[in-house]
Formats: sequence, structure tokens, C-alpha cells
Amino acid sequence: MHVGALVIFEGPPPAREDFAAHIESRLGLVPRYRQKLAFPRFEMGRPFWVDDPSFNLDYHVRHTALPKPGSDEELRQLAGRIFSERLDRSKPLWEVWLIQGLDDGRFALISKTHHALVDGVAGVDIATVLFDLQPVPAEIEPDAGWVPEPEPSDAELVAEGVMGLVRTPLWIAGRAADALQHPGRSLEQAREAAEGLGEIVWAGMNPAPDVPLNVPIGPHRRVRWVQSRLSDFKEIKNALGGTVNDSVLAVVAGALGRWLRTRGVRTEGLELRALVPVSIRTRDEHGALGNRIAAMRGPLPVYVTDPVERLRLVQEAMGNLKQSKQALGAEMIAGLQDFAPPTLLAQASRVNFSTRLFNLIVTNVPGPQFPLYLLGREMEEIVPIAFLPDNHALAIAIMSYNGKVDFGLLADYDAMPDLEELGEMLEDSLAELLEEARTRAKTSAETNGSGSGAAPAGEAGPPPSAPTQTPHR
Repeated sequence: MHVGALVIFEGPPPAREDFAAHIESRLGLVPRYRQKLAFPRFEMGRPFWVDDPSFNLDYHVRHTALPKPGSDEELRQLAGRIFSERLDRSKPLWEVWLIQGLDDGRFALISKTHHALVDGVAGVDIATVLFDLQPVPAEIEPDAGWVPEPEPSDAELVAEGVMGLVRTPLWIAGRAADALQHPGRSLEQAREAAEGLGEIVWAGMNPAPDVPLNVPIGPHRRVRWVQSRLSDFKEIKNALGGTVNDSVLAVVAGALGRWLRTRGVRTEGLELRALVPVSIRTRDEHGALGNRIAAMRGPLPVYVTDPVERLRLVQEAMGNLKQSKQALGAEMIAGLQDFAPPTLLAQASRVNFSTRLFNLIVTNVPGPQFPLYLLGREMEEIVPIAFLPDNHALAIAIMSYNGKVDFGLLADYDAMPDLEELGEMLEDSLAELLEEARTRAKTSAETNGSGSGAAPAGEAGPPPSAPTQTPHR
């Protein structure tokens, strides 16, 4: 369950020593990056974060180079190998790879962090710890010298685990006292919570359809990416309605429908189910470490071949989803982590995150719409990379940055040898939806008699953008 990103920069790579020193100077801003998991013996409670007394930055900062010619193909193969390997559970759960040898004199970073440390929204915030808003790195108050806390003994870990179990009845007693003081509010909250959990239980009784995306997977991975423009999705939104996220999901649904048909799957009436992570991080928690997401399941109407109708159905479905109690129920389950016994937490989480309930992960994270820099080098592109649950051969992560939108495709190596073809289908799905949006906008302008933005009679409008699986130079 590690997630991460592949980031491409202009200019020559920094020396490894300079890069490591840059990371070390900012580790004080992300203290968990020097912590590891400690497990109580006899399963007496949940694992705890403790300082790693033998923390060694050289283990976490890796350095490598691509073989010539250093094309995107070599970079994809390297990314696939890196994401095929588990993080060492006995050390802080992250790695950063500095990669030189890209063509055109560029370099790349590949980050890999366990999902327990960070969710997508927090990940964007943590990236700003390493990246700067200006070419000249910001001055960071020097770390006064980190001294790890003593590692707890087995007895201390067991005691802390037992305390976690004791907190549950105390929490329940506190909630009961609050309910007595505010009976009306408590009844309303209980009703909404019950409805939310009921929706999740109902979803658990209706598994996702059985398709070639849901097969046993191995440890090896393929990585591909497709780049597009944020302005294209805004153009679709303005002409056809909905949100940018609706347009993104409609593009994904169109590509997956094409891909399933190439696999001989009949898609008439077939609706896939995407696990869409939703951040439940409060404003006060913005930038904090840790995982604060709730899982919602959104439909992908792969049976619809008309792109406009497909977008309309996605808009309607996502609108209904936001009005449902599913998010509240998922938030309640996520909130159990603060007080529930491990067995109860595991059971509740298993219901909400059951791999039977969705066909693939589709996560869309908005990134900064301005350039970022690393030691004076400008970031050109950032490709988000998710993770594969059991029996899930594909995950799609989407992120916008500085006017671009990147689709990061992570797949099982053996189950999806045709991942590159799926990337091309994403391009085609976006192009047809954008063409429909431009046709609709032109017709509307002509009907209103404004002519604004419409091409002269007899001339075609501007061609749809051609997102490619190689970064813009």
C-alpha cells in the first residue's frame, strides 16, 4: 500500500550529496519521516509510531541513472520495478529516488511512501516541504539536532496497547454523558450515522461486477502516464456542465469501456464501480501527517458509447453520491481509529474497503497551479501513482499541476500487458468528449447570434488537444 509520484524536472540533476542535504534540512518539518512502526507483542493493541534510533538518511535517498537513450520507456520500466518492491517495515516507510540520465538533459524523482503515513491531499502539502515557490530555495530554520526518543520496551508497548483498549469504554461513557446533555442533537447525529452505515452495509451486499480488472495479481508492476491540459477539462465543464472531476471520470469510463470490449467483454448495461477516496481532513488538520480519507464508491457507466450522455450520467451519479450518507458512514468508520479496539476497527474497515465492492481505484487530486522548484530546477510534470489492492489489476491516479493534468496508470505486470493501449484509449476518450464540447459551444454561440469564440462558417474549430504518454518538452 505504498503510493507516490514520478516527478520530472528541467535542467541537470543536483549532486546526490546536495539533494540529501536538502532533504535532511527539512526533515524537521515532517517528523514522522524519522519514525517507524512498533508492534505490541501478542497483538495487544494497534502498532505505534516511534522514533527510529538507527535512522539513516542514506537508506531512504536512492540514486540511479537510466540506460541510454534515457527515454520515457526506460523511465517507465524503472518506475515499474521500484513500485514492485515492498517498503521495509522495520524502517521509516518511505524512499526517494534521484534519477539522472533522462534525454534532453532532464532528471526525475520517484517518491514512494506508505499510505499509512500520508493520503493524497496531505501528500501535496508534504511535497511543498521539499519544493519551493521560487528558483532560490527558501531559508529553513536549521534543525537543532534531532535526538530520537528511546525505543519503548516490549512491556511498554503492551501497556500502551492495553491503554488503547481501555480508552474505548471511557470514550463511550463520555459520548453517553454528552447525549444526555444534548438529546436532540444526539438523536439527529445517531439517525444520520445509522443511515450512513446502512448505505455502506447495503453496498457490501451488492458486489462490483466481475470483469478482467479483478483477477489475482502478483508483485510486479507496469507504469504508464498520459498528459493532458487542465484547460481542456474546463472547456468540457463550461460547455457540457458538471465539474472537472465529472469530466475526468467520464473520460476514464469511456476508456475502460473501450478496453473491456477489446477483451471480449460485453458492456451492454455494465456499470463499473470506482473507489473514489475523499479527504475528510478538517481545515485544522490541513498539512498534518497521517491518513484521513473516506472511501466512496462511484459508478462508471462503461456501457454508454455516447460521450455526452456518459458525462451526464456521471454528473447525475456523483451528485447523488454527494447527497447520500455514504460519506458520513465512511467518516464514522475512519473515526473509529482513534478509539476502537483493533478487532472492531478491522471489521468496520473491512466492510467499507472490501475489495469486492469496487473494480478499481480512481483518485483525483488537485495540485498547485503555479510552478514549483527543487534546488533551482523547475518541475515540469508530476505523475501520481496509487496502489493495487488484492485482486485489482489497475489503479488510476490523476493530478493537476500548473495547467496540466496527468493520469498515472499503475497495473499488474502480467494481468495488463496492454496498459499502453489503455493509455491511448484515455487520449481518444478525452478527444471525443472535447470535440463534442466544442461543437456544443459553437452551436450555442451561433444560436445566440454572438459568434463569440465560434469558427467562421465552413471552417473547423481548433483541433482537440492531443495528450500524449510522453511529457511535453
